[in-house]
Amino acid sequence: QVQLVESGGGLVQPGGSLRLSCAASGSIFSIDVMGWYRRTPGKQRELVATVTFGGRTNYADSVKGRFTISRDNAKNTVYLQMNSLKPEDTGDYFCNVASLGINTWGKGTLVTVSS
Repeated sequence: QVQLVESGGGLVQPGGSLRLSCAASGSIFSIDVMGWYRRTPGKQRELVATVTFGGRTNYADSVKGRFTISRDNAKNTVYLQMNSLKPEDTGDYFCNVASLGINTWGKGTLVTVSS
């Protein structure tokens, strides 16, 4: 069983930055894809960004050029650097890890972008 611990959420003004982290622990054999999803007010959970073990990334159009996903395979940790934050980025951000065909979700961390 894989456990995920997210950190880095909080309150930030529009135009500001935050960095989210998600560390995986437990029965980790091979983590294929690590990613971040979010649920914003009035919307269903949506993909923000993913990164493969080899470093290939994928971003939602709404965050391209502002967010950067990265991972440290030695630490089983994925990061999301969020710059130029907008009020519409407000929401709960969830870490997701795919390992041997099994998806594990974190509990989420709240990001609030407001002046």
